[in-house]
Amino acid sequence: MNSNSKRLIFGGLILSFFVYSYFVYTSGTDNDKGVHLINEQSKRGKLLFQNYNCTACHQIYGLGGYMGPDITNVISAKNKGPVYAKAFLQGGTPRMPNFHLNEKEIDELIAYLTYIDKTGISPIIDFKINYDGTVGQK
Repeated sequence: MNSNSKRLIFGGLILSFFVYSYFVYTSGTDNDKGVHLINEQSKRGKLLFQNYNCTACHQIYGLGGYMGPDITNVISAKNKGPVYAKAFLQGGTPRMPNFHLNEKEIDELIAYLTYIDKTGISPIIDFKINYDGTVGQK
């Protein structure tokens, strides 16, 4: 095999890599299922969640720390809900610090947790392997 053939094959492989990568990383990103659920209060709650670095201890959608529980569905979980989450936010626990949040901040965090609860499920119970090798939910 001559060097021109090798260059042609190498160029084709590089081109196919970029085309494949483009489709893998952009497919499904154009529709946000939660865009109609988010409001200004939950946006402020998200900022509070980030400012207090809650993901250092808690997981959302299965991503984050392991010190505290996954709180993706804490609002709709059996025997939990907004009142349960509010109690933790007001006083903390031996493992969770009391951040001395005011009522407005607590309501904003509850709004954010409600938004998260409606837009995701964690832990994902069943998986499927997509045609492109990625893992998805059944």
